[in-house]
Amino acid sequence: MAVTAKSEQTRRLLIDTALRLFASQGYEKTTMRAVAQEANVSVGNAYYYFRSKDDLLHELYRSLQDEHRSLALPQIREGHNLGENLAVILSTGLTTMEPYHAFGVHFLRDAMSPNRREDDAVGRGKSIAMFRQAVSTARPQPPVAIRDDLPELLWLMHMGITFFWVYDRSPGQRRSHRLAANLAPLVAKLVILSRLPVVRNIMEDVVRLLRGVRRDG
Repeated sequence: MAVTAKSEQTRRLLIDTALRLFASQGYEKTTMRAVAQEANVSVGNAYYYFRSKDDLLHELYRSLQDEHRSLALPQIREGHNLGENLAVILSTGLTTMEPYHAFGVHFLRDAMSPNRREDDAVGRGKSIAMFRQAVSTARPQPPVAIRDDLPELLWLMHMGITFFWVYDRSPGQRRSHRLAANLAPLVAKLVILSRLPVVRNIMEDVVRLLRGVRRDG
């Protein structure tokens, strides 16, 4: 047990040190050797825990995803409308990532890496589950025809906002926050309007497209 605790302590030390160096001297200039030296850990030991600085970044990205869920889930409550639940998820997501905007593009690259397929599937599943809770607790409930597929569609919207945030150069990324705040109630209204024949047909087309992509994958 003591060995496990010590190992976890060393892992956390390397991650925190890498984060500090990424912020102070940039991701590209930071090397594994520099991280090890700054953390007062041997280079060999650093490589035992992480094969590369990309692995360090990936671990940070995963921890931010977990932090996002821990912030958002307690605020998703039964009886809130879908717009309120979405606003919580989108806002806490941006707040969680805010301190790391300087190397957000590397988070994006990590998320899109083909080498992360298994980890990406786990992270995506947890994130979609968060949107599923937002849908299942919302009142009124979304139409049955799109209810099962809606969490994944909302997750795709969330990823689009994340992409926007990465390249947002406004102070404090306030454009991203404004986009999220305005988009949440708009999407909720569109979901409710999907009960109407014209909007329902469009939403059902979108759902069929999503199912086709999922099936092909």
